[in-house]
Amino acid sequence: MALDPHRRSYARNPASEDRDQRDGPRRQCRRPAPADPKGRDVRRGEDGFTLVELLVTLAIFAIIALASVALLSMATGTQGQALGALDRTAALRRMTALVTADLAQATPRPSRDDRGDSQKAFVGVQPGGSGPILRFVRAGWANEGDAPRSTLQKVAYRIADDRLERLSWPLVDGVPQDRAVVSVAMRGISAVHLRFRKDGVWSDNWDQRNPAIMPDAVEMVASIDGIGEVRQLFLIGLGR
Repeated sequence: MALDPHRRSYARNPASEDRDQRDGPRRQCRRPAPADPKGRDVRRGEDGFTLVELLVTLAIFAIIALASVALLSMATGTQGQALGALDRTAALRRMTALVTADLAQATPRPSRDDRGDSQKAFVGVQPGGSGPILRFVRAGWANEGDAPRSTLQKVAYRIADDRLERLSWPLVDGVPQDRAVVSVAMRGISAVHLRFRKDGVWSDNWDQRNPAIMPDAVEMVASIDGIGEVRQLFLIGLGR
């Protein structure tokens, strides 16, 4: 076979042939990148979020945070209400114990005021004005310091604003009203109604001609903030 002297002979490089064989399938799988209507090349990275995805994620986290704050606030409020109810119940128990102890030690002993006027052993009226709703003389007043006084004590209860106050005097007779020691027995009382029982009969006021007669029991119905209406029965003179 005759060779053309003007035809150039190109020897194929084996390395180039191997590279073409490896890149062949990859070149065939490549597709042109999509283009938007204006002809710009639109390419999306393999990693990262779009702005819409970030906004949605932030919105979800914000909703979760708000829900957590609402639940925490609700739990705190519920705990505060429970503690407040416990405090009110404890205060009611202390007041009940105080009034029970006083009335159980009530004794039929008339007293005298600072002008020498005689006072009945037991006075009980409905709330109204600044005067006491209960006034009596009780026994059993402890005298740990051996002070020169009796174990009898004049005691009274009155309603002042929303408080049930206890008044006590150092002496049974001849002591001015303004020398009373005042302590708060209960707060948050909006209304009080009393009834007095004697020989099976109830009355709204205690006004006996005999100054030494006392009722057998006192019923107190009180409306207390945070608790509601409370009805209590106190027996009189059990400690005599």
